[in-house]
Amino acid sequence: MTSTFHNEIKLGEVNYRLSATTDSDESMVLDLRGSLDSGEVVADGRLRLPVEGGVTVGKLLARVLGAHSRLRTRPSRHANANQPWTEALDTDLRAAWLTPSETDSPKLIRSLADAMERSPTAIRARLARVGCDPDVPGRELSATAAVLLGRVP
Repeated sequence: MTSTFHNEIKLGEVNYRLSATTDSDESMVLDLRGSLDSGEVVADGRLRLPVEGGVTVGKLLARVLGAHSRLRTRPSRHANANQPWTEALDTDLRAAWLTPSETDSPKLIRSLADAMERSPTAIRARLARVGCDPDVPGRELSATAAVLLGRVP
């Protein structure tokens, strides 16, 4: 016996309609359609699965789609994250690191990260690229470390 369940919801400008139809005791078909008030279709898909897998697959979809939404809407904590490093920024970073300071490495890295609007991890990684020892403020990379990191001393 065939049975169908429909549900509709409007999210923002999009009207979504989900239909779940069981065409036998073994199989279920989910049809999703999203359309604007103008009738333009912006989402469309079909999924066939075993009836007993419906609840489990529904939970799986909720987790995956929820995680995807959180990733897309999460603002970066660092304004310059993923922005390219310029020669001027490299020069400023190197100069700031090599300036004598009583501050320990982690605190100085955090301070530079805040000032440059980058993550501490990005600052630490970039220090080695500009020839600075990220473990000791005020010190350049040793010749051995530079060779290991592929930097010519």
